[in-house]
Amino acid sequence: MARPRLVVYKVTPQVSLQLHVFDPATASRPSPGILFVVCGGWRGFNPAKFYPQCAYLAQRGMVAMTVEVRVLERHVDSPAFCTTDARSALRWVRTHADELGIDPQRIAAAGGSAGAQVASATTLIEGFDEPGENLAVSCAADALVLFNPALDLTASTRRIGLFGGHGPARALSPMEHVRPGLPPALLMHGVDDKVVSVDESRRFREAMTRLGNRCDLIEYPGQGHGFFNYFDGKNRMFTSTLEAVDGFLASLGWLTGPPAVAAYAYAGPPPQCE
Repeated sequence: MARPRLVVYKVTPQVSLQLHVFDPATASRPSPGILFVVCGGWRGFNPAKFYPQCAYLAQRGMVAMTVEVRVLERHVDSPAFCTTDARSALRWVRTHADELGIDPQRIAAAGGSAGAQVASATTLIEGFDEPGENLAVSCAADALVLFNPALDLTASTRRIGLFGGHGPARALSPMEHVRPGLPPALLMHGVDDKVVSVDESRRFREAMTRLGNRCDLIEYPGQGHGFFNYFDGKNRMFTSTLEAVDGFLASLGWLTGPPAVAAYAYAGPPPQCE
């Protein structure tokens, strides 16, 4: 049964934060790595949500991890801490790449919805770093894998209120920080998403490509929010999006050989999906 090992990457006044690490069974080291940020609505704390994706990518030769971050109500009073912790996690992984067996120049950040905002903020946004960290170590990911991403925090009054006004919301909006020279990104979005409009992904792709960055957007007609979740293996969109992730990473040269999604059967702890 696929179970991760737990590694503390940061101790905060509220909680010790862990990486849930799925190691590849066989791989030529150093391997590419991927970090899935889990923070449903900047409030949820469900690190097992992306276990099925991690277990598959570990089978394909990656070091795949889910990342705990501090969330609203349970730990802190500001969603900005999610970004601070994710930046710490990526910086910690890059610092400890040798012992993790990871290539420090092939690390992807991934997430869904709010977690996708946080994952992309590790790379697009400056600041929001933990005091005392070694800022000489980059916390920018080398690729982004984003499911129904919340990329414009000013797109709803709820988000504006959650982040404390238009100014803070803009400061943490990936949409506001697109620039040339960003790493390749894969966006997957349900066209019928009522929580995060597909228009956010469309506008982000347009901004990225206009500035010469690679940004692949796959739209899924008829699909709503969280359409990519595992759901006990009964969700064909889980398989479809996992195939897209495999293809994207293979196009970067991070995965080799044929994809194995069709024969994949997750055998780990039940994932928690909001």
